[in-house]
Amino acid sequence: MCGIALAIIESDKAHKGSPLGDYTDIWRNLCSACIERGPDWSDSTTVLNDGLDTVFFSSVLHLRGVDGRRGLTRQPHISNDGSIFAWNGEIFHGIPVRHDENDGLKLFSLIEKSRGDIDSLRDILSELEGPYAFTYLHKPSRTLHFARDPLGQRSLLLHLPTPSEPIFFLCSASSHRGKIFECVQSLTFTPRSNSVFDGWKTLNREMPSETSSPLSLEQIDDFISQLDNSVRSRVENIPSNNVDLLQDQKPVARLGVLFSGGIDSAIVAYLADRHIPRDEPIDLLNVGFENPRTLSASQNQAVQEARAQGKRDKKERKKSTHALEIPAKPPVLSVDRLPKMGTYDVPDRLTGLEQLDELRRLCPHRRWNFVCVNVPYDECKQEEPRVTALMHPSNTVMDLSLANALYFASRGKGVIYGSEEDVYVTPAKLQLDLDRLPARNLGRDDRVISANGRESRYPFLSLVLVSYLAQLPVQIKVDPRLALQEQGLGAGLGDKTLLRLAAERLGLMLASRRTKRAMQFGSRSARMDSGTSEKKGHVVLE
Repeated sequence: MCGIALAIIESDKAHKGSPLGDYTDIWRNLCSACIERGPDWSDSTTVLNDGLDTVFFSSVLHLRGVDGRRGLTRQPHISNDGSIFAWNGEIFHGIPVRHDENDGLKLFSLIEKSRGDIDSLRDILSELEGPYAFTYLHKPSRTLHFARDPLGQRSLLLHLPTPSEPIFFLCSASSHRGKIFECVQSLTFTPRSNSVFDGWKTLNREMPSETSSPLSLEQIDDFISQLDNSVRSRVENIPSNNVDLLQDQKPVARLGVLFSGGIDSAIVAYLADRHIPRDEPIDLLNVGFENPRTLSASQNQAVQEARAQGKRDKKERKKSTHALEIPAKPPVLSVDRLPKMGTYDVPDRLTGLEQLDELRRLCPHRRWNFVCVNVPYDECKQEEPRVTALMHPSNTVMDLSLANALYFASRGKGVIYGSEEDVYVTPAKLQLDLDRLPARNLGRDDRVISANGRESRYPFLSLVLVSYLAQLPVQIKVDPRLALQEQGLGAGLGDKTLLRLAAERLGLMLASRRTKRAMQFGSRSARMDSGTSEKKGHVVLE
């Protein structure tokens, strides 16, 4: 993963000794935000050409190629003709990339051969599968190209020149809350219709029969194989964190999974176990917030239930005609006698611990580090300005709730469940981020997670997998009729039908029956203050 930034300004608006003139401080802030994304290397280069000053900046988080710093590939890439390429992405399919190769460098060599031809560049990009954002200045033609992957998994922010702010900015992240917005369509072409990954655009619209029919084991196994390939391609090339360990030191994790105990995170953690060396742990990052509003509500509910139970007991005593002695006066209700709810016993913590037991039973060879990321209310409020700046231009109540959960989870700082260590910080630079993707703004999430020097990868968003699923009849993937036919088995059947059957097939019985739950409610990052219980997620932050 990398951070990229670019600025273009007319030369006569720049100051001597400072190519960006009055925008130097803003540029430094953009570069600082990029360094947080790529702490292993950073560099810049300036191009002065016919009245325009162009400045490139790149930072690198080493996640591809040879283990250790000796395998690090520096950016930005510069060709013999002065063209410049800055890459923030991962290639999982389309262009063969060996374990010891850098995908950005290999892509740049192909782009150089196109000599700036837009059709050739389009053809190259149509063969890529994976998250990416890039900038490419073809110096001979004085043409700038920039883009994101079709699903927008990598952040790219854009500021177009205006009369009051006559500068062009592109950046992966920004702490400057000015007129910068998400880059949605940055190149003026559409991928070729015969791209191998275009299948995701067309859904199978076959009408189901009136009664649902069971899926065959072959269909379920085929889906598991497709998902397993997606997980494998996203974890097998992660450099080890154990190159420089001493002989008596235990191996440390190279991979973390944002883990709620839900079906998505459970099944991918299980599949990741197949592709990470067995002597290494896998970190399961489970975030929980101290939420004063829900804690108070839970305590009040416990008081009400205790009082109601006291009234029921009193009625039962009055009804009794066989008592040999007058019952003792019931004790005075005391808050101290009520069952205590742990500050961080949020729904995702409870389901996560249940699922941990199942994973340990199915994969006893693996050391699973269940990392309790506990976020005190005061710390959450203290970090709120930073989180708000990172998620910009996203600016709603729901954006902040989701961004908070991802920000603190990606810090990876917590306590390993069952360990005597006081504080643990995951060494994993890469995290599989899995849950609740339909409601997600992936550019926002990339900015928030990457600010902690970690990269997120989404196995469920592989274009190969998405294209495969798009061709399946809808009732194989979701069938609300199942919930009616299987009322005795509880909720959570008709949704994610294929995934639930796959989980059962793998032995993840607990995960296969869990209902869906939004991240902000599972972690209790939403509606933390009193009086906010009715505040809608779409409301713009003040």
